[in-house]
Amino acid sequence: MQLRTLHWAPITRELLLARLLSPHAHFPAHSWSLPVTSALALTAVLYLRGWVRVRSAVPSTGLVWRPVAFVSGLLVLWIAVGSPIRSLDEEMLLVHMVKHLLVMVVAAPLLLLGVSHLPLAYPFLDWPPVARLTRALTHPVFCWLSATVAVMVWHVPAVFALGMRSHWWHLVQFTCFLAGGLLFWWPVIQPWQKARWSRWSIPVYLFLATLPCDVLSAYLTFCDDVVYGPYRNASPALSAALQDQQVAGALMWVCITFVYLIPAVVITLQILSPRGQRAPEHASTFGENPGMSPATTR
Repeated sequence: MQLRTLHWAPITRELLLARLLSPHAHFPAHSWSLPVTSALALTAVLYLRGWVRVRSAVPSTGLVWRPVAFVSGLLVLWIAVGSPIRSLDEEMLLVHMVKHLLVMVVAAPLLLLGVSHLPLAYPFLDWPPVARLTRALTHPVFCWLSATVAVMVWHVPAVFALGMRSHWWHLVQFTCFLAGGLLFWWPVIQPWQKARWSRWSIPVYLFLATLPCDVLSAYLTFCDDVVYGPYRNASPALSAALQDQQVAGALMWVCITFVYLIPAVVITLQILSPRGQRAPEHASTFGENPGMSPATTR
């Protein structure tokens, strides 16, 4: 296995270049998605309108880095599902894995980092029924299970093949990944509402989340057969499909480990700081949440 892993980088690079440069590469006439681009642009406009309103009314809450984080999250979403690389999803498992990671571990936390002011911009989020629903959906156990189930179920070969065959099921798959990512990161970032559990539980929460991903990524990395039939048929040779699968599994393994480790370390350092020791239950991962209000912290 060590000898084979030494050739991952050049083989994968050559395989990716072959897909991009092949005259039979599957690129539609309009390789970027107009509906996705339009929806994300509209979301950005509505968000910035709300942020400007809050900035004008309460200048101390209008931190500039928050809209930068939110718009960056939308850009990452566009790269994953609206840019030309989406058309390579059916060609390489590596591209699918990159899209999956971009949505769940990059776009989702960036979006949550930017939305803490929304209850001030859109008061309906403070209505008791909405606040109760949000609080129920963001319980840490439910959030952890939602993300884990989304990842594991959609990587069952039969379910994965369903998402590859149907455009609508592929859309459902993407929606599950995005919703699972947003729910997973909610207890970590806490854009609004009071922390449900002790902050010491969040590093444990992140560590436990790596375990199912480790099992899946290890299986893809060390399996000696191609797990997903569509990629076996898309590759010119079985060895190329196997290399693609191994690199995709290794990418997931490394990225999940390091991306989850970073906030765990940040939270631990915050808790151990003098301020965190005085009020550990209210410490947010990235400072005070200006979007928190009495209605949402009950």
